[in-house]
Amino acid sequence: MNQTLPQRLYLICYTVDKGKFEVADLRGRGQLLRAGALTELSLDGLLTVEKGKVARRAAKPPSDSFLAEVWRDTPTEKPKNWIQFVHNKAYAAEEPVRDQLATAGGITLPSKRNLSPITSHQVTVNDPQQILALQETARNAVLAGLDPAAIPADELTLAVLPAECEVTSVFTRDELREHKHTLKALTERFDELVPGLRKALRDSFLSSRAVGGGWGI
Repeated sequence: MNQTLPQRLYLICYTVDKGKFEVADLRGRGQLLRAGALTELSLDGLLTVEKGKVARRAAKPPSDSFLAEVWRDTPTEKPKNWIQFVHNKAYAAEEPVRDQLATAGGITLPSKRNLSPITSHQVTVNDPQQILALQETARNAVLAGLDPAAIPADELTLAVLPAECEVTSVFTRDELREHKHTLKALTERFDELVPGLRKALRDSFLSSRAVGGGWGI
């Protein structure tokens, strides 16, 4: 099935060999999904960026419900800073994306739910090979030393945004340090495509981590 960037970013956080989402990779995932949506909207020409600020273009809303929700959050007139659209509703980003994947058959939700916030993350992934392929795509963009300009925008996004949120299912900390120069080139290319968004995601992630967690827990 064709998956949106937020859906792929949700799945890429899954650790296949452990059969679960690691707690460390839930930190900031709401922000990650919002940033993925904003990236897709920008690449599709539904947002305009001026001096690192964003506004909504006059257009038909996207057919995907989560993308449409994020699109409607952006201003129609005076452009505003990215960070509020990444951060402020991050706590509500996971459930709609998770439900989309469940409806499409990508994941199976737990049969019993309780009051523990961790329970909602205990899903069954129905195609682990697809997740491994997503992770390999992201890793190749960094580890294979590819030309940033030659990497498709969605694949570039799958590498850059998880790196900003330090998603361990994609890159280890040692890999992020070892390949920092390659990552810098990739982030510069991403910043050319969607100016200002990556920094907003990083700032949001660091602020939530500083207070002891993230929107996903």
